[in-house]
Amino acid sequence: MRKLILSLCLLAGITFAGNAQKFAMVDMEYIMKNIPAFETANDQLTQISKKWQSEVEAQAQEVQKLYKNYQTELVFLSEDMKAKREEEIVTKEKASQDLKKKYFGADGELFKKRQSLMKPIQDEVYTAIQEISKSKDLEMVFDKSSSMNIIFTSPKLDISDLVLQKLGYSK
Repeated sequence: MRKLILSLCLLAGITFAGNAQKFAMVDMEYIMKNIPAFETANDQLTQISKKWQSEVEAQAQEVQKLYKNYQTELVFLSEDMKAKREEEIVTKEKASQDLKKKYFGADGELFKKRQSLMKPIQDEVYTAIQEISKSKDLEMVFDKSSSMNIIFTSPKLDISDLVLQKLGYSK
């Protein structure tokens, strides 16, 4: 009986090992850092972001200045003047918030610009990974640069350099 159970376990183990899934790892940060177009696009986004941020900050400072002036002149203003100034401050503050949302909101200009610059590069990398996966008969490819809590990966499983070679950026 013992031999039968041991034989069945051994047979199950061999069968399971024969059907083991093949997988590999990529380091997307490493790949992207080695693609010059990605670095150029990133620099463009940084410059645009700084420009827009300075515009938003200038408007916010203008609102602050209006509010400080209002605070200092409050005792000298009539009720009509107070209402006009408060309305002006609220209007400017809303315009400042709208500008910030326009540039940096969920569907803002920065998001759209990032999509237009980065998506073609990411699609190219994704296509290369798919082609390598098919040619090496891989079932799964993990990104070790993401927060998957991977403690160790064997360098034999890393196909990042192969992806760069496929894209024409060999090291």
